[in-house]
Amino acid sequence: MIATRTPPLLRMTAVVAVVAAVGLLAPPALAAEADLSLDQIVARTNYTAYYQGADGRARVSMTITDKQGRTRSRQFTILRRDDQAEDAKDPEFTGEQTFYVYFHRPADVNKMVFMVHKHLDRDDDRWLYLPALDLVKRIAAGDKRTSFVGSHFLYEDVSGRVTTLDKHELVETTDTYYVLRNVPKDADLVEFAWYKMWIHRKTFIPVKIVYYDEQDEAYRTYTVLKVETIQGFPTVTKAKMSDTNIGGHTVAEYRDVEYNVGLPAGIFAERYLRQPPRKYLK
Repeated sequence: MIATRTPPLLRMTAVVAVVAAVGLLAPPALAAEADLSLDQIVARTNYTAYYQGADGRARVSMTITDKQGRTRSRQFTILRRDDQAEDAKDPEFTGEQTFYVYFHRPADVNKMVFMVHKHLDRDDDRWLYLPALDLVKRIAAGDKRTSFVGSHFLYEDVSGRVTTLDKHELVETTDTYYVLRNVPKDADLVEFAWYKMWIHRKTFIPVKIVYYDEQDEAYRTYTVLKVETIQGFPTVTKAKMSDTNIGGHTVAEYRDVEYNVGLPAGIFAERYLRQPPRKYLK
């Protein structure tokens, strides 16, 4: 889930429009449940945003617009695999994962690779391969909240923020969405003071996320622009991230989305940074 301080009524109208569209896609089995606990809401939202299917693949196009209105683009394929046992009975696995992002365009980032081994009990392992220098760079834990290849998305946005890093509070429940206020447990590790999420009750898609600074001023906004049902999974296929501190915004569009591809664990090894698994990057 702008670039300027849009009037609140217009912002919420946009959210309601997206929520209505999401509701039309929700299968009957996902009807809103009134008796979910806060922990269940957080877990289901995390699952929907980052864990649907045992693995996944998508082709992503990013259009980055700066505060002067100038645009740049990024095109890449992202692979994701959940590290769950093959005989796992719980379909809502939210444990450790691996991510592999291979860049196609433009020319200056072609063949660049970003890889993540996501952990729940310690800092993630993150690598960036720079083909022009033939250099594999480890990304420090403190850099996970920096810009992802010059966009308004952050490195942490790609693989998701571990839910136990924040204190969650359900501040409102309507017929359409849950509204959560989330405060980091360690404020020294992040640049925001807290963030607010609007979560669609039927699909658990976070349709909007707003980050606030210490003065309670909103400065960074994620908004879902389009949702489709793919292989039975409600899937965000277009989203926008803006930041009033730096100006401008980035729109990400997802196509050729596929779940349960059968990605082998071995392709997420460090040696595949230089030797991309082309079979899975089509």
